[in-house]
Amino acid sequence: MAIVHFPLRLVGSHMLAPSVRHLAFARDDGQPLDFIPGQFIQVHFKYPDGTPTKRSYSLATMHDHALGPGEAVEIAVSFVAGGAATALFEALDEGQQIEASGPYGRFCLMPGDANRRYLLVATGTGVTPYRAMLPRLASLIRERGVEVVLLFGCRTPAEQLYHDDFLAFAAEHPGFRYVNCFSRELPASPRPDDRSGYVQDALAGFAPSAEGDIAYLCGNPNMVDACFEALKTAGLPVPHIRREKYVSSK
Repeated sequence: MAIVHFPLRLVGSHMLAPSVRHLAFARDDGQPLDFIPGQFIQVHFKYPDGTPTKRSYSLATMHDHALGPGEAVEIAVSFVAGGAATALFEALDEGQQIEASGPYGRFCLMPGDANRRYLLVATGTGVTPYRAMLPRLASLIRERGVEVVLLFGCRTPAEQLYHDDFLAFAAEHPGFRYVNCFSRELPASPRPDDRSGYVQDALAGFAPSAEGDIAYLCGNPNMVDACFEALKTAGLPVPHIRREKYVSSK
């Protein structure tokens, strides 16, 4: 089956952290982008010598899919010094287009899940797909009383991506717990669920359980591997540990 490319027009952007930008696009061919939260798109462009290349970005869009497909396409982009994709996005002005394809991926909440709790673990822009999952998680908390723990690892308070969205969701949904792990610098006024250290070290404190938990791991490959091994050791079956690794490329 041929991959369909479509144009995305930039409609807005803002910095989420010193080196991460949130970009909001509208699909510019009159078609909606129907996606499952957790999926990603690919952005297609060329290196300066004309060689085609592509980069993958998880969709950050918070959309209630019960209302049908939407038009918004939101992603978070990490800027890498000397990076070809960084150059593409830094030069992009509102109203201009990029070329994309998708959605792709199976890093999604599964309809048949009967777990009591989701453990969502992320570092850096790996937290992006969890933002897209919030409307679905709200339904699951309401419909079957699931608990959700989001464990997000970053170096400093300035790197708390989508912090206000997750705080607001936690305030509205007592079944949702938002835990930040800071590897270098704690906030000046830490919340009760702010921790010092790495997410893989904090994970054990939530007593992962083979009976009740399904875990999602997204972000730095070392973190994903460490958490995967810890969860297997805790007895979680491999199908209940869902992984997506983010590898930086220039």
